[in-house]
Amino acid sequence: MTFAPTRCSVAYFSMEICLEQAIPTYSGGLGVLAGDTLRSMADLGVPVAAVTLLHRKGYFEQHLDASGLQTERPVAWHPEEVLEPVHARTTVTIEGREVHVTAWKYSVRGFTGHVVPVYLLDTNLPENGDWDRALTDTLYGGDDHYRLCQEIVLGMGGASLLRQLSCDEQTIFHLNEGHSALLTLELLEEQLGGRQGFELEDADFEAVRSRCIFTTHTPVPAGHDKFPIDMVRKVLGDDRVAMLESSGGVYEGMLNMTHLALHLTRFVNGVAMRHGEVSRGMFPEYPINSITNGVHATTWTGPEFAALFDRRIPEWRRDTLDLRYAVSIPLQEIRDAHMASKLALFAEVERRTGERLDPAVMTIGFARRATPYKRADLIFTDLERLTTMAKNVGRIQILFGGKAHPHDSGGKELIRRIFAAREQLGDLVKVVYVENYEMAFAAKMVAGVDLWLNNPMKPLEASGTSGMKANLNGVPSFSVLDGWWVEGHVEGVTGWSIGVPDPAGDPARDVTDLYMKLERVILPLFYGLPFAYAEVMRSAISLNGSFFNTQRMVRQYVHNAYFPGGMPIVPEVPATVLI
Repeated sequence: MTFAPTRCSVAYFSMEICLEQAIPTYSGGLGVLAGDTLRSMADLGVPVAAVTLLHRKGYFEQHLDASGLQTERPVAWHPEEVLEPVHARTTVTIEGREVHVTAWKYSVRGFTGHVVPVYLLDTNLPENGDWDRALTDTLYGGDDHYRLCQEIVLGMGGASLLRQLSCDEQTIFHLNEGHSALLTLELLEEQLGGRQGFELEDADFEAVRSRCIFTTHTPVPAGHDKFPIDMVRKVLGDDRVAMLESSGGVYEGMLNMTHLALHLTRFVNGVAMRHGEVSRGMFPEYPINSITNGVHATTWTGPEFAALFDRRIPEWRRDTLDLRYAVSIPLQEIRDAHMASKLALFAEVERRTGERLDPAVMTIGFARRATPYKRADLIFTDLERLTTMAKNVGRIQILFGGKAHPHDSGGKELIRRIFAAREQLGDLVKVVYVENYEMAFAAKMVAGVDLWLNNPMKPLEASGTSGMKANLNGVPSFSVLDGWWVEGHVEGVTGWSIGVPDPAGDPARDVTDLYMKLERVILPLFYGLPFAYAEVMRSAISLNGSFFNTQRMVRQYVHNAYFPGGMPIVPEVPATVLI
């Protein structure tokens, strides 16, 4: 029932983790990244255990009516059908009462056989009152009070439960975003060992700091979790608030989870080179490193390209750096694999929507969380020009996916604007929006479109990973120079840029660039020089697919953050699969 402890292991905490299609415990990029990270840790034999919340009601199922109006309903799933119960219990104190916490276990198995256990915390127990039983129900649901109590369960409850299951005094805690930062409070209380909180010394803070690392994902202050101190006092009590104040977690009268994590971790990183720069500007008093995100190559490479790689680059699953050798794959084989992926995608689109797409037509993919700063409708700024382009240069199909948070009115309006544009454009520029975008359809979409479009407002893209998934399948990116694309972009070689390199951006230039390059460069290449377009596809695999993956990313975490002095030898993991 439990993960066998190792002398020196890692505990990975994330509010959401995308484990598989049947387990809806994620909303988007953060959760998908967490799942990909754990899959690569399993492949590489890293001694890690992960903690998240069960989310019995998931994020939500999305329904879109004919006008694009989004409605939501809870996801129906049954944890007992896909997870293993864990016979361990702990409690957290919320508003003076004990809330009981248990867990379910999911095993992430790597291709070598190494297993990473993931513990999904659950408060739906008969010992708890109705409100407490619902604490682990909804991902990013409820108000600030609900969220604070959830984060107590995740951070404090998770750290407490792991003491019983797999960690010891040498375990390293990885906070994937600030939601779990209260685990540092649990570690401080453990460090006190019965002493009063006012007796905390610098050595106590340093002892906790030495065991914790923090990955920040949010490039704007408004995106960091903050809770009014009066609420925190009511929920956690005076003594714990005093500890949080002395720990650097209270900032401008609020419990700031990012400041708490920054103050009590020894290694902090942004998720791309550019994001590291932005984070250092936001928090100049802290040293912030960069480890650029990646994606799990064998999860997101479609079956058609996986078969091609198995034939041409047989060691790519074991060592994703071998994808460099894709440069030698004949262009016709790239084109054939892509057309097979495209046909599989179109069959799924027709099954889900009834819409039939033409495989001969340039198909652009855009699938992100529907929120205003991602500007999903930027390509519809000038419908007349888009229509003229399709008439004179070549037809266009645009495939959309993505959910708006239930409380994001701007995101919901964005979806409605896309539906309105679709009605005006007709079949010359065919637009299809697939509702309820999730893991299975995402895998088909990133493999089957011809071009991946990404145009958020700068500098609001911390990293972005959808384009990385597309690149693995030979789909070039067409993106603003923000997040990972600053590193992955080679103009006309791995894809194309939108707008100016300046980190501040220029929204007017973005629109001009998008239309100009689509009309004069990308469409003419696709329709007029298909093998030249296939060269860009092949370069996207060899240059970007070989680097922007979680195998490389995990190696960097292991060597730079977890075990900078050298990874310990773990007897139960074969030496051949250690990093």
